[in-house]
Amino acid sequence: MSSHSADISGQLQQSDRLKRLQKAQLGAFFRPRQMEEAGLTREQLRTLIRKGEVERIGRGLYRLAEAETTENYSLAMVCARVPNSIVCLLSALRVHGIGTQAPAAVWLAIPHKARVPRLPEIKLRIVRFSGPAWTFGVKDTTFEGVPARITTPARTVADCFRFERLVGLEVAIEALEDALRLRKVTVAELARVEEVLPSRRLRAVLDTKSI
Repeated sequence: MSSHSADISGQLQQSDRLKRLQKAQLGAFFRPRQMEEAGLTREQLRTLIRKGEVERIGRGLYRLAEAETTENYSLAMVCARVPNSIVCLLSALRVHGIGTQAPAAVWLAIPHKARVPRLPEIKLRIVRFSGPAWTFGVKDTTFEGVPARITTPARTVADCFRFERLVGLEVAIEALEDALRLRKVTVAELARVEEVLPSRRLRAVLDTKSI
């Protein structure tokens, strides 16, 4: 077989491997076990990486180089790079469909003593949670197949009041009114969050809603 024919054969095999990954509907990000379920070997994965068809994002996590960028791409990328984190505040508002905020940065909470992550390609706004704030009103989710944690709607709205100096009172009020209007939270749920994570401003607003 001539070198030209060998090159064509190699390209076809590479294209076939890539198509099998795409047909598996893994999303932009995937892990080796998912790739193996699609019928590909780890050696084939290494070949795709060498060819630039697949990128290694983090330990045990990869993405298709030509995968379409979705609105959750940045969240997936950040949560893959910073697994011990919580999506919060304006980013959580957007995910929950509350308010009109379209943050240019990813808002992320990290443990109180954790090192601040540096991701040159993505702008981050970092806050710190500790004690009950790290677990209360936080749920598991996924973005593009990447495991992540995010504050619940009620916790997110409450946090906007707790971090009013960062997001602004207008944003907090808008989030509260919109979440109640859309029935994504109740006054009782917000009051429960405020009991665990006190906010005098939120308490004052809730008192007016209870009258």
